[in-house]
Amino acid sequence: MSRKQITGIGPAPRTGADDSGCPILHVDMDAFFASVELLERPELRGRPVIVGSPAGRGVVLSATYEARAYGVHSAMPMSRARRLCPQAVIIPPGHGKYSEVSKGVMEIFHAITPLVEPIASDEAFLDVGGARRRLGPPAAIAAMIKEQVLDRYGITCSVGVASSKFVAKLASKQCKPDGLLVVPAGEVVAFLHPLPVSALWGVGERTEQSLVRLGIRTVGDLARVPPGTLQRELGQAVGGHLAALAWGRDERQVSAHVPDKSIGNEETFATDVDDPGVIRRELLRLSERVAARMRKGGHVGRTVSVKLRRADFTTITRSRTLREPTDVAQVIYATACELFQAAGLERVRLRLVGVRMENLRPAEEATRQLSLGERETGWREAEQAMDKAIRRFGPDAVVPASLVRGKLDEIET
Repeated sequence: MSRKQITGIGPAPRTGADDSGCPILHVDMDAFFASVELLERPELRGRPVIVGSPAGRGVVLSATYEARAYGVHSAMPMSRARRLCPQAVIIPPGHGKYSEVSKGVMEIFHAITPLVEPIASDEAFLDVGGARRRLGPPAAIAAMIKEQVLDRYGITCSVGVASSKFVAKLASKQCKPDGLLVVPAGEVVAFLHPLPVSALWGVGERTEQSLVRLGIRTVGDLARVPPGTLQRELGQAVGGHLAALAWGRDERQVSAHVPDKSIGNEETFATDVDDPGVIRRELLRLSERVAARMRKGGHVGRTVSVKLRRADFTTITRSRTLREPTDVAQVIYATACELFQAAGLERVRLRLVGVRMENLRPAEEATRQLSLGERETGWREAEQAMDKAIRRFGPDAVVPASLVRGKLDEIET
């Protein structure tokens, strides 16, 4: 069955598309960061545009579809993106404006249904089953969302309408950009089976290679393999998961309150670094950012993780679970330094470092009993005071002394 037979694409769904069993929407902004930038640079419309660091060695944050035609995509190293599309206009990211537009778009979603599950700043699942009586069928609600996002913010989005989260997300990807794709509940298998097996959640590069060795290239091929065979080849959990998805079985509900699983920050150096002092200063800077985000969100965490990427792109991660949960930067930093030292990379050229806190829980669980004779360090109170100063006077109002020293060293050199 062709895509045209099961969908309508554009500002309104095709007459006759059966969305009666399709309460789940997946809304995905089209080239979100790039689209927001073009609001201020309309003369660049129709040209390849990449959002990322023009001088550094970071990754592509977003790219217009004109740039994607050259093979550029998000998370690609900027150096490779510039080689693939040397004529692209590169715009440095302005994160504040993205957050502002994202917040407004999410407000549009919440005005339609309380069942909104954000996946990122530019996409979300919605369950509109309870909004039918007030706003009409799901496909009409999807069309209304597209119209409101365009009218209020001047950017486009693509919407998948289906009976499950898995199929809705696939549908939104299939109809990009600026599309609306309805997959009726009775046509899920016809929609899924022609797709490449890599379309399934959980099929990464290695799993795809394993499946291709078995002669499995499409979702339909996989659906015809007995689940027991898949479980023997891929493992019990993965095999069973893929066998269910191949037939469109996804029982997960839209969750309006999805707790953060982790909070992290990472930094790509302008040039490879093998100076342990520079790396430790960056670990401190990242620890400060992570801790501030945790306190702002009302979180504490027990597991500290560091990410270390070598110059040859080999990535090493190390983690440690603390005795008590924390949101204190100094605790996170001390643990990150220990993990860095234990990784044995103190004299190895690094391209990127990252710090992440996992195993999160509400901040009120951070209270603990002091051991006999133990003194409270006062770090949490000091960092909370720093938060207040930063909110009032700006991000550079209070900076750890070692970071100030590092900045002076950079200026002197």
